[in-house]
Amino acid sequence: MRFFETVQHYFNDAADRLQLSDDLRRLLLTSEREVQVQVSLELDDRRLATFIGYRVQHNRARGPMKGGLRYHPEVDLDEVRALASLMTWKSALVEIPYGGAKGGIAVDPRALSRRELELITRKFVDGIHDLIGPDIDIPAPDMGTTAEVMAWFMNQYEKYHGFSPAAVTGKPVELHGLPGREEATGRGVGLLTVKLLSRLGRRPDKMRVAIQGFGNVGTHTAKFLQEAEMKVVAISDASGGYYRPEGIDVMNAVRYAVQRNGSLEGYPDAEPISNRELLELDVDVLIPAAIGGVITGSNAPRLKAGIVVEAANSPVDPTANAILEERGTIILPDILANAGGVTASYFEWAQNRQFYRWGLNRVRQELDRALGDAFERTWQYAQENKCSLRQAAYTIGVSRVSRATLLGGFV
Repeated sequence: MRFFETVQHYFNDAADRLQLSDDLRRLLLTSEREVQVQVSLELDDRRLATFIGYRVQHNRARGPMKGGLRYHPEVDLDEVRALASLMTWKSALVEIPYGGAKGGIAVDPRALSRRELELITRKFVDGIHDLIGPDIDIPAPDMGTTAEVMAWFMNQYEKYHGFSPAAVTGKPVELHGLPGREEATGRGVGLLTVKLLSRLGRRPDKMRVAIQGFGNVGTHTAKFLQEAEMKVVAISDASGGYYRPEGIDVMNAVRYAVQRNGSLEGYPDAEPISNRELLELDVDVLIPAAIGGVITGSNAPRLKAGIVVEAANSPVDPTANAILEERGTIILPDILANAGGVTASYFEWAQNRQFYRWGLNRVRQELDRALGDAFERTWQYAQENKCSLRQAAYTIGVSRVSRATLLGGFV
């Protein structure tokens, strides 16, 4: 099943619950604008390279559109379209005034020099600058992009439109960014994991957790959960998995990865395992925090974790979701679990619009409050309607967008 078909599947389930008409469903599923641009540049070796960039703007019923910009070889229109619609439901669920958007360039950023990476970013802005802005569509970092990339993005945008720090979020703190933005997604995953355990009557210090993916989200999630006294027994990245039943020293692993230029390859203080084996470990909580589609109908029967927290986007496909739910596995869905990033981006956008800087303590307090409120609403809806947390989250998000669409006169 393709990525957009997965998102459409979950949307249709919520639409059935809300008894939405076919016409309204079609409107809510259809992107308002899908842009594909040619990004050409001269590489360091003087060769001419041409890449394809995308920006999908899904829905603006509840406010300007918002979504990340990812650089990855497998970026395509289907993926970007799916992620844009996810952002629409996610923003509505956590009650921030955004619609959904997403962008990407089909390129491996690791194969580019710093100069090439900057140039490809600026060329992409040249192609879409008239279609974005603080009141239209606000990009942010995603897979393969960083705060530095966002700084280049803002600088190039401002060459056309003047000083406008709110045109993009996820910027360096020194360039109108938000303290705590980098940690926000992982912190949110950790916070909501602990809240879920509390609702289930489980003690964090008795829980063993495996985290697939040790990038920005995975590392901050691991730090938060270790501070909450959970035992992180397995972590992984592209080099493979690393397992230590007694618990991994997360900060030691982070320091090792930094020294290895972002890789855990050869990590000596844990047993090497494959990413597949990590997913099937006998743990209490499994957190896929890397890429989508890693839990499928073929491996779902072998998963032993009683709780799955979706830090990545759509890591559990619909077939696997049905298998796990029938077995009683509790799944905290991606549109809630990883909503910390867009929530912090909203804070950055708001502070930029006010030309007023927030401190780290305020950012964390506001983030914890917003995510905590969204979790409680989702939990209560699931309990009252005897449905899964995913069904509850999608139904709340889709309901708010459909209501805004009708009230705003979009149909």
